Amino acid sequence: MEKKQNYTIPIIVMILLFGMISFVTNLASPMGDILKNQFTIPNWQGTLGVFANFIAYAIMGIPAGNLLQKRGYKTTALIAVAVGFVGVAIQLCSGLVGSFAVYLIGAFVAGFSMCLLNTVVNPMLNRLGGGGNKGNQLIQFGGTFNSLCGTAVIVITGLLIPNIVDAKISDTFPLMYTALAIFAVAFVVIMLTKIPENEGVKKAASSDVPLKGIFQFRHFVLGAIAIFIYVGVEVGVPNVLNKWLQNPEMHFFAEGVSAEAVAGSVTAFYWLLMLVGRLVGGLVGSKVSARKMIAVVASAAVALVVLAIFIPATSMVSFPGFNGARGFGMNLIPLSAALLVCVGLCTSVMWGGIFNLAVEGLGKYTERASGLFMALVCGGGILPLLMNAVVDIFGPSGYQPSYWIAAAGFAYILFYALWGSRNVNKDIPTA
Repeated sequence: MEKKQNYTIPIIVMILLFGMISFVTNLASPMGDILKNQFTIPNWQGTLGVFANFIAYAIMGIPAGNLLQKRGYKTTALIAVAVGFVGVAIQLCSGLVGSFAVYLIGAFVAGFSMCLLNTVVNPMLNRLGGGGNKGNQLIQFGGTFNSLCGTAVIVITGLLIPNIVDAKISDTFPLMYTALAIFAVAFVVIMLTKIPENEGVKKAASSDVPLKGIFQFRHFVLGAIAIFIYVGVEVGVPNVLNKWLQNPEMHFFAEGVSAEAVAGSVTAFYWLLMLVGRLVGGLVGSKVSARKMIAVVASAAVALVVLAIFIPATSMVSFPGFNGARGFGMNLIPLSAALLVCVGLCTSVMWGGIFNLAVEGLGKYTERASGLFMALVCGGGILPLLMNAVVDIFGPSGYQPSYWIAAAGFAYILFYALWGSRNVNKDIPTA
């Protein structure tokens, strides 16, 4: 009887890399406030670091899939880690020379690395788990660690920078040194770890798999659209929520209450619930199919968002959070805002579930599909822009109506789970 291969070490390595994706990407958000104050630039320029990350995905997504298909998981992972080291090193240099442009270059290069890592870890975890429910379970566990690292980097940045007005890039050097060390260790560990390759990758070395081949699969095409929409609504819901709560024209809070502090802590609960949801998703992932999981959370998301749109903003509810000098306690916020926070539980498991459904049965086309998915992460920069455009058009009264875009997005994801995710092209050779 053939001895079953133990993939514990490769699984651990992939989950650690999943965490690094969030660690480096989420660093760009607090860096926006630092850049704004250090270089005296407007808010939109402060967000260019985040924008650079997303644009890198759009540019590198398909080439990343090509690289994975031709060179395999291990080589692609090594290249991704090396590029990530260079990207963070450039950002560190920007603090030494005090250059905004150099920082943006570093963020752009780091975005290439994050795209490559995402291209590797998602199909790799799915493969190590044997696909199906077990593969989805590993992706959910990876997502949990991803959320944990993303939350940790924001908290640690806050501890390193007690006064944002006087903050500089150099204040975040401890975080950058940590990232550089993790990348260096990861490179060595990956080099010494035996990582199973897809047989389709080996065959592709002599017979290239055309990109157009993946568009033969209806469930993949519809899944690609679902990925674009998912990333957009995942980012858009908390993005608009934070701006809505701290808008002084809304008059949500009494005098002496810090709207910025309350808005920030309430929005943080959205990401915290994503962490909880991914952990639960990982625990039940081997027992509940990805199709059922996505159908349930998408239905809940549609209901929560539609209710948040129709419930008057004057209906208030107590919610835990920070309030500046008053510390942590209960604050009155709109009931609609509390419902939108709960959407984090729904979005938490969508990435892994959609990916799992969309690549099921693709065989040799899996690597190409993963690369295209990475390019579509740019939805995280497009749908939030559309939601904010609605707010700009209608003013303070446009915040709740802007969520119709999110509601439509979740409705499409529900459609994909119930019908679009079924593979009707099983006659196409994939070996």
